[in-house]
Amino acid sequence: MAFNGFKKEGIKFLEDLKQNNTKVWFENNRHIWEENILRPNIDFVEEMGETLQILVPTIKAKPKVSGSLFKIYKDTRFSKDKTPMKDKIGILFWQGQSHRMQSSSFYMSYDINQYFIATGIRNFKPPLLKAYREYIKNESKRIELHNIIEELKSKGYDFPEAKFKRLPLGFNKDDKYAYLSLYNAMYSYKTFKLDELFFTEDIVDKAFNIYQDMYDLQQWVYELTLSVEEE
Repeated sequence: MAFNGFKKEGIKFLEDLKQNNTKVWFENNRHIWEENILRPNIDFVEEMGETLQILVPTIKAKPKVSGSLFKIYKDTRFSKDKTPMKDKIGILFWQGQSHRMQSSSFYMSYDINQYFIATGIRNFKPPLLKAYREYIKNESKRIELHNIIEELKSKGYDFPEAKFKRLPLGFNKDDKYAYLSLYNAMYSYKTFKLDELFFTEDIVDKAFNIYQDMYDLQQWVYELTLSVEEE
């Protein structure tokens, strides 16, 4: 089916889920989730994935759960919040042979209030963090990343706050680009309140325009992932 926008009924389902977050309630209402969230998400992945090939011909867009779509059930083993279902929907398109969450990606998520569009990697696991720190020891890579960040900030896009307070070994506080070593992720994002456009096919164009703005960052992060040594 062609993508015609995300569904207001899907947002209503997420509102109801917030009040009834149990496996029994979800399974009794799974048909609503499949029709109003899963089906539109699959259509979006197919449409957006084809469009993203303009930017990245090798982009991975897999219209299924555990592909470009995330499971609705949470892993609660290490979480204080034991509610079983997620109340946020995530969609991912990635480039490379690494695990999708450690690959440079174009990302979207939405909940009952807002949608979030991002590019990059949202958390570096230890092998990637190690590779990132080595990668930016190259001055040209540091400068290139700094310039990309400044350009995106000038266009109104946001970045996460640095996680670390102290510079790791090998970085000099007098280097104006050393601040980059304090990150444990590298992505840019923009958050929007739910609007009428979100419920139309035009959300594809809006997301694509943002991904296009962020393309240089996506490619910088992709090239970083190629430097990760397999363990």
